[in-house]
Amino acid sequence: MSLVKKISALVGTMIGSFLLFMPSAFAQTVAAADTDFTVKKYIALAAGFGIAIAAVGGAMAQGKAVATTMEGIARNPGASGKMFVPMILGLALIESLVIYSLVISFTLVGKL
Repeated sequence: MSLVKKISALVGTMIGSFLLFMPSAFAQTVAAADTDFTVKKYIALAAGFGIAIAAVGGAMAQGKAVATTMEGIARNPGASGKMFVPMILGLALIESLVIYSLVISFTLVGKL
């Protein structure tokens, strides 16, 4: 990814988060029921974003791990036995991070 794309993505994220949280920052008075709804809305949003980011990150990491292992096996087919077990272990650890994110998301949704 080029530097221009990285900077534009960062600026877009900053502006988007500013616009997302600006209404609640400048609110003068908020009723108790409205505050409860706002908190629940942000909890649901956080749970959704958390599992989405974890799924994308886990998929990218697993793809990179398998691609690198397959490249190594293609270069040296005799080493496939030595590469297979660490690859499976790495995939299990990557997947465990995604599952932890899923558990955290379920916990957050349970607070609704």
